[in-house]
Amino acid sequence: MAGSSFGTIFKITTWGESHGKGLGVVIDGCPAGIALSEADIQKFLDRRKPGQTKIATQRKEADEVEILSGVFEGRTTGTPISMLVKNTSQISKDYSEIASCYRPGHADYTFDMKYGFRDYRGGGRSSGRETIGRVAAGAVASLALKQLGIEVVSYTKSIHDIEINPENFDPTAILETPTCMPDRDASKKAEKYLAECIENMDSAGGVIECIVKHMPAGVGDPVFEKLDANLAKALMSIGAVKAVEIGDGVQVACTNGSLNNDAFRMAAGKVTKKTNHAGGILGGISDGDDIILRAYIKPTPSIFSAQETVNTSLEDMELKIKGRHDPIIVPRAVVVVESMTAITLFDALLLNMTARMDNIKKFYYDYSDK
Repeated sequence: MAGSSFGTIFKITTWGESHGKGLGVVIDGCPAGIALSEADIQKFLDRRKPGQTKIATQRKEADEVEILSGVFEGRTTGTPISMLVKNTSQISKDYSEIASCYRPGHADYTFDMKYGFRDYRGGGRSSGRETIGRVAAGAVASLALKQLGIEVVSYTKSIHDIEINPENFDPTAILETPTCMPDRDASKKAEKYLAECIENMDSAGGVIECIVKHMPAGVGDPVFEKLDANLAKALMSIGAVKAVEIGDGVQVACTNGSLNNDAFRMAAGKVTKKTNHAGGILGGISDGDDIILRAYIKPTPSIFSAQETVNTSLEDMELKIKGRHDPIIVPRAVVVVESMTAITLFDALLLNMTARMDNIKKFYYDYSDK
């Protein structure tokens, strides 16, 4: 199958299936000299690991990463970085009953139509476990961005109709609440609502917000490789994402130019904006303000209540799904959104180095002078 690679210079290729021997990623184009260890990657993977809370699937996986290549004596070598996470708790028999029918909300039917064959064990490549490779690569990209002073922070903005209050924003709560909400009061309300969903054999969706701080102005290309377009593609490539907003998003359709335009002003010798309705990107190019993204996540399609569907013999039937499933995808997807954002931004920064001749001359003059 095509379509498992993403990026131009910092290019990732994910591989593996939900119930195969393992999953992983190969990163090509990573610069040499980045301090990197398995512990650095594990911090990110632990944020998406299953079985940690009552509102996550109870599939117990350590998701321990092995770096197979591209790192020597604690630093990247500039050669391809290959990483592996082995599957240790797959129970494929839970899926034997759906081998001959199509689960509503899943890719079962579309995979059959495309390939004439599908891996019904947990969805194969369309499973949420595919994101393991994205998160491992995102950890590397985030470390590189950190050296440039760029910070990427993601969190749950809302679950169903329960939204965080900005006045209660506590960044430490992102890693401490089971919902990944930075508002502990909102998290308690959401946890109570999700308990009701579980009792009713149902699921819920929500919104993940991602903020990028200290992104320099001038990154991105103005036509087909717009920074916002590539960020939107990166987030839409995550299986559960059904919509992406940048800045004020869909609200711009209900406003006026006099209100939506961000006025430019000078402050401390730098060009700044009085507001940030644009979300840090103008004309497909970063403007130096915070980049603000939101990903809208659908409810988990695997629910335990009876659903109408069709089998492979094209007969109507009723299906009750078995197995271990998240009642909500959002909390475990927070780090996936953060990772795909980091991968996209680091790739864009590398591409941007060749945008101006004076930058190229400066690099080679400084290099040859050493």
